[in-house]
Parts: sequence; C-alpha cells; structure tokens
Amino acid sequence: MNQSLKKLIRQQAPQCAKLEKKLAHNFKTPELLIRALTHRSYSFEHNELPGYDNETLEFLGDAVLDLIVGFLLFQHYPKEPEGILTKMRSALVQEGGLAVVARQLDLGRYILLGRGEDNNGGRAKPSILSCTYEAVIGAIFVDAGYEAARRVVEGHFIDRLQLNNKTQITDAKSRLQELTQQHGGQAPTYSLVDSSGPDHNKSFTVSVLLNGEELASATAGNKKAAEQKAAALALKQLSPQKK
Repeated sequence: MNQSLKKLIRQQAPQCAKLEKKLAHNFKTPELLIRALTHRSYSFEHNELPGYDNETLEFLGDAVLDLIVGFLLFQHYPKEPEGILTKMRSALVQEGGLAVVARQLDLGRYILLGRGEDNNGGRAKPSILSCTYEAVIGAIFVDAGYEAARRVVEGHFIDRLQLNNKTQITDAKSRLQELTQQHGGQAPTYSLVDSSGPDHNKSFTVSVLLNGEELASATAGNKKAAEQKAAALALKQLSPQKK
C-alpha cells in the first residue's frame, strides 16, 4: 500500500465511520470501503493513485446482489414461477431501485469524485449512486463474507420484499405488457420523442404506443426511466378497463 493511499484512508476515516454506522458493518479492512467509494474520475485527477477505483468491486457487488435478492425473493415468494421472480429481482436491482437505496443511506456525500464530475452533479446521478452501492456491497462481501453482505442487503430491501402486492415490485413495463396481452392486444412499443439539455443533465421524453396509438408520454433523466414512467401512466389509464 503506497503512502498516498495510507494518507487517503486516514483522511477519510471519520466519514467512513459514519457510513459504517449506517451500513451496520464495521470493516476489518478499511481500505475496501475507501476503494468502494472511489469513482474513476477521482483516480484520473490524482496521479498518485493510478487505476485506483471501485469498478471491480462494483462488478462483484452486482453478482452478490443478484444472488442475495434472488434468494430473499425465493424465501418470500416460494410459490411464484421463475419468470415472475426474475422480473421482481430485475426491478429491485435495476439502476433506479439501487439509487433509491443509495439516497436513503445518503451515499452521495461519501463518494470520492473528481472535481469535474462533482461540479456536474455526479453525487446525485442515479448511475453513480447505484454503481457505488454495488461496490459497497462487493466490499462487504470481500471483507466479511456472504452472511455479512446478506444481513446488510436484507436490511435495505426487506420493506419492499414484504409488500402485500407483488406487482408493486415488478416494473411498470412488464405489468403493462402483461395487461395488454391478457386482453389479446399486441405488446406496447416505446418511441423516443425528444432529448434535450447538456450531456451531463439530459432529459428524455418517451411515448408508449399500443397498436400504433399513443397511450402516454413521460420525461426523465434517461430513456429507461422515461419508458417506466410512461408505462406507469399508461397503466393508470388502462386500469379501469381491466376486468
């Protein structure tokens, strides 16, 4: 471990202690948490830490989350078919869902960002928040194993897992497709209507169409989120027609 990294660990120790309390996990190897919080933009601007970022921990955390959330769903919904469980897991661990958990932890304030990314609102970006959360879970797994990671993840997801209506977990696009096909219709399609704003803060407007007719449109910070919002609006319009 080089001296620059040792210095960074000392500097970040008070902040890391606060985050550890929120996570209910004390790291045996503090460097793992520092790495999990280090965005590549920080490494680019600090030559003394070449290639030091959270991307490999993010890769690991993604797999760990899939395993843990999949097992929790298996426990909570043992009679559901594989296809439904897959959709539920996808909805829980997608970027938007993980960003919500990250915001609840106030994770953005702890991320080590390059100055440029920080000035561009990086601490609030769903992509950065979700990737950092994955990296943190990966770091906990490396630090203390599966059970420690499972306890942390379950604490963050238990409320959503215990929803009485499982359709609240699955994503709006899947529910809309199921609804239209139940009534003999075609699968809905999505069309990008407009995109505007600077590269670091773009807005996308998407329309959802059924049989060539627009059901609803919505705007969000990325196309996937706009599609989900449009699908949710379409569901509200179609729900009175559901038998």
